[in-house]
Amino acid sequence: MKHFKTAARLCAGLLALACMATSCNGQNKSDEPEVVLETTLGEIRVRLYNDTPLHRDRFIQNVRNGLYDDKPWHRIIRNFMIQTGEQPTQPDANGDTIQTDTADMIPAEIHYPQHFNRRGALAAAREGDDVNPDRKSDPTQFYIVTGRTYQDDALRELYAARTQQAVNRLYRQKASQHSDELETLRAARNQQKLSDTLERLLDEAKYEISKNPPQDYTTEQKRIYRTQGGAPWLDGEYTVFGEVVEGMKTVLAIEKVKTDANDRPTTDVRIVKAYVVE
Repeated sequence: MKHFKTAARLCAGLLALACMATSCNGQNKSDEPEVVLETTLGEIRVRLYNDTPLHRDRFIQNVRNGLYDDKPWHRIIRNFMIQTGEQPTQPDANGDTIQTDTADMIPAEIHYPQHFNRRGALAAAREGDDVNPDRKSDPTQFYIVTGRTYQDDALRELYAARTQQAVNRLYRQKASQHSDELETLRAARNQQKLSDTLERLLDEAKYEISKNPPQDYTTEQKRIYRTQGGAPWLDGEYTVFGEVVEGMKTVLAIEKVKTDANDRPTTDVRIVKAYVVE
């Protein structure tokens, strides 16, 4: 019995070491590159996922080209995230439009629910679905999630909203596919037939989504959102390509700086230098 307990303890120890060598996304840490962001408020160290190679390689390229050196965190929202990268030349009234050459955008690498917007997640910014239905990422702008905690009731509400969003998206697609028919009915002022057609398309969208609903939050996601927090309403919508492994206190310090009505810091907080850990 004594030898059995010793062997059990040895196995448990080996298992613990194996777990330590694996990141929270289930990948081998030793194979994942890391980058340090030296900011005016401290250092942030991030790990880049190997299953998002396009984002990983572009981020490393940007770092090695010095693109993030002396860059401000230009968008900060309390209990949500901090964002940096090349800013748009013509921001909209909200100050958050990303104007990028579409040929330079990065194809989406959304691996959900494996990667999600937990606190400390590193993700790519992008333009909205209305102009970017493929959810391609901006080549330089990224954000780090701070977020807040969510209990199960709130997560259920977010999931219901995501389901409705999926219905609306599919309904718009169907309406676009029937645009000629709908335009003919409008031109003929056939309001009853127009209304019936739109209602039929909506019913079809609801039915199809009910048969293939969005991925619900997993048990592990719910636990993390309850205890650590994040931004769950973004899940499945943006490419999460890494995570903070050191310096979350720095991220939270940046999050707390004073901002204006456009979520821009009133005093610059900058990345002094970024470099790849060799």
